[in-house]
Amino acid sequence: MELKPTKTLSGFIELLPLQQRCFDECAYRMQNVLKTAGFTHLDLPAIERAEVLTDKDNWDEIETQMFLFQKGDTKMGLRYDGTVGLSRYVAGHMNDLAFPFRAYQFARNYRGERPQRGRYREFYQMDLDIMGIDNLSENYDAEIVATLAKAYESVAEFIGPVNVRVGNRRFWNAVFAKFNLTAEQSRAAFILIDKKDKISDFYEGLVETVGKEAADEINNVFSKGYKSFAGQSEALDNAIAEMDSFMALLNSMGIQNAQIDLGVMRGHAYYTGIVFEFFLDNFPELGAVGGGGRYEDLASKFSKTKIIGVGAAVGFSRLMVALLDENKIDLSKFENPVRAAVLVMGQAQVPYAMRVLAALRNDGIVAVPYLDANKKFKNQIEFSDKIKADYSVIIGDSERESEMLSVKNMKTGEQQNLNLADAISTLKLR
Repeated sequence: MELKPTKTLSGFIELLPLQQRCFDECAYRMQNVLKTAGFTHLDLPAIERAEVLTDKDNWDEIETQMFLFQKGDTKMGLRYDGTVGLSRYVAGHMNDLAFPFRAYQFARNYRGERPQRGRYREFYQMDLDIMGIDNLSENYDAEIVATLAKAYESVAEFIGPVNVRVGNRRFWNAVFAKFNLTAEQSRAAFILIDKKDKISDFYEGLVETVGKEAADEINNVFSKGYKSFAGQSEALDNAIAEMDSFMALLNSMGIQNAQIDLGVMRGHAYYTGIVFEFFLDNFPELGAVGGGGRYEDLASKFSKTKIIGVGAAVGFSRLMVALLDENKIDLSKFENPVRAAVLVMGQAQVPYAMRVLAALRNDGIVAVPYLDANKKFKNQIEFSDKIKADYSVIIGDSERESEMLSVKNMKTGEQQNLNLADAISTLKLR
């Protein structure tokens, strides 16, 4: 019989146990920060109706970008991010929620695009959003940034410190309005500014798109700074004041690692105000590892009520897999997850061993039994060594008869004969 392949499909991720423990620990810590900040965890369906996921009518055009399928007359697709599902959820449960409504998701997402380094077809993403009805104070933009900064701080021992760069779509809208750029020119300029550090002919592209006068002024944003535009229009003054106020608010919330960078645009068309991206101080080559911004009316296709939101997303798989694959994270603290291996010397010892096992676990001690009880001691102690257990709890005839335990320290080789209570005390000591 021909053996089936063991390798995953291209664009799908599998981690080794040591890596998975680190991945899970970081996910737990970051989510715990969000829970402490009052964000409700939502576990939304991975499958949505196709018309929920896209506004396009042409099935053939979008099937290369998304995982789409059909059952009967219903066209469906796998979610590609968390925001669309959240918008549907909020619009559908508006009367059941308290606003401003804050929620987070930590879920697998799926994209049918060509996989490449750092881009996967299946990946975990962490989304956090605050949504309001008709209006939402810009103060919440700062809270999103501060909360996400705290989440990154919770895993700093693994990924190092982060910095956040803040842009503003309103500022650029005001610049473009000053030069009476068309909607098409503005969109093209947005794209060029977003790719400014990745293309060598940025200025030439601007001149071609918006003309030399506007191109020179856009370049001045980066050479002279945004405050040099003060007094040129009311819209520009308002955008400048908004950025200054935003940065002062971040500072009051203890965020010292933020700076204005008007090259930060974010790729999504629905952002309308403050936008931001997070970068790793120690690994700038990874680019942005998270970001987001304000969206004024994303849920309009689900509800006539205006739902305003500010949100952020962390490409969790992209961040963690990149660091794990290149051995950038010290995994030593995850090498010994098992505190005690319970070794059972003979079938007659199994009932007593199971009582011991239950008692250890009831006290929060991670314990793994070796229940092939007829295997030799050599095989069992080798198992304990392979799983890197701190201790081996050995149960033979004499231990069962006396209701005692032989507890061996696998690092020092020291072995003690203890009752269950003393064994638990020893194993709980760190």
